[in-house]
Amino acid sequence: MYAILDIESTGGKYNEEGIMEIAIHRFDGERVTDRFISLVNPERDIQPFVVKLTGINNKMLRSAPKFHEVAKRIIEITQDTVLVAHNAQFDYRILRTEFRRLGYNFERKTLCTVDLSKKLLPEAESHSLGKLVRSLGLPVSDRHRANGDALATLKLFKLLLAKDSSKSIVKQVIRAETLGELTERQLDMVESLPSETGVYYLHNKDGEIIFLAKTNNIKKKVNQHFTNDGKLGRTLQKETKKVTFERTGSKLAAILKEGFELKSNTPRYNKKIKSQSFTHGVYIHKNSEGKLQLKAEQSNGQARRLSGFQSLKASKNFINKLMEEHQIQSLVNPDEINKTIAEIERKYSLQNRDVVLLDRGRELGEKSVFLVKNGTLQGFGYVELNHQINNIPILESIITPMEQDLDNTFIIESYLRQHKIKMVELES
Repeated sequence: MYAILDIESTGGKYNEEGIMEIAIHRFDGERVTDRFISLVNPERDIQPFVVKLTGINNKMLRSAPKFHEVAKRIIEITQDTVLVAHNAQFDYRILRTEFRRLGYNFERKTLCTVDLSKKLLPEAESHSLGKLVRSLGLPVSDRHRANGDALATLKLFKLLLAKDSSKSIVKQVIRAETLGELTERQLDMVESLPSETGVYYLHNKDGEIIFLAKTNNIKKKVNQHFTNDGKLGRTLQKETKKVTFERTGSKLAAILKEGFELKSNTPRYNKKIKSQSFTHGVYIHKNSEGKLQLKAEQSNGQARRLSGFQSLKASKNFINKLMEEHQIQSLVNPDEINKTIAEIERKYSLQNRDVVLLDRGRELGEKSVFLVKNGTLQGFGYVELNHQINNIPILESIITPMEQDLDNTFIIESYLRQHKIKMVELES
């Protein structure tokens, strides 16, 4: 559990500053479960440059609650959380100073999104909050006000969690917790898991990921692990001390994320990944009459691949399906045949193409995006705004990069044969 925090202070001499506005969003890694936003009477003057920066003046704070009046609420909303802030050292110091004035020792673990972004977004020109979120195309408002900056930090932190394929953030948090033997109450944690598509992670007492997998129903799948009496089930029940998860919305995202993170983490109880390289495929050829034809063949560097398969039989079955669906055999006009096959190619083939695939997001108003260049997956991420899709530099900074190999191409082409998702051609 995290507490996304932002504080606006009065400015002044070191350790003499006061809090004049605070915003805290209690975040479970997926959703905000509680929030506290308030102006605070700092009982001291605000420095002029702070007034100009924030728009908050002394008159606005006269009727605001004093810090001792909101202290209990701050303790409650941050209980059992890790404080997350952009430049966390500053916010945490100011908060501890205010509590120290009340004679209370306020202690929480902290994570700094400046440090995290330097690690996970090293290519960013600036790691200041404003410039960073703008470069990522994240929608923000009310900059230099506590809630505006807290929401910007929350959006950034969500993106960083998604890009953290090695799960170093989660491991760091779990490793810092006191974890004893599993109890029935801890087993009940399955009840807090969502019945949604995503990837789940089983951790041992050291926070290490010992097993991970994709699923269409996280709650159901984890519950099966806790109730299974097989050898793997008993092992996982004994060693699992924590379950974390990431909703993906898209089934394709879950499949790709599972494969990518199995390679990144190599959990001890997952089976070794087998290559899915396609040995056969459906290819498009042009005969002597200039008419396009579909052929099932062994892969051998052919110029126009419609879709890849692991067997000749599967390739032939797909051709039969297309012939029936599009009634290709009944077409006589060569131009009509060529047009139909070209349309099929645009729907199913990734070969040598620059496209963006759009699928379900994790929540309403969000889409998952998959960037493909020259037929190869570059990575995937999530967007809320159309300009994030159309602006390739922004899109490239948002996505989580993935290893560029034929396995991912095979996975996507297989997915396109079974699901309807939007494909947008990139402008050259």
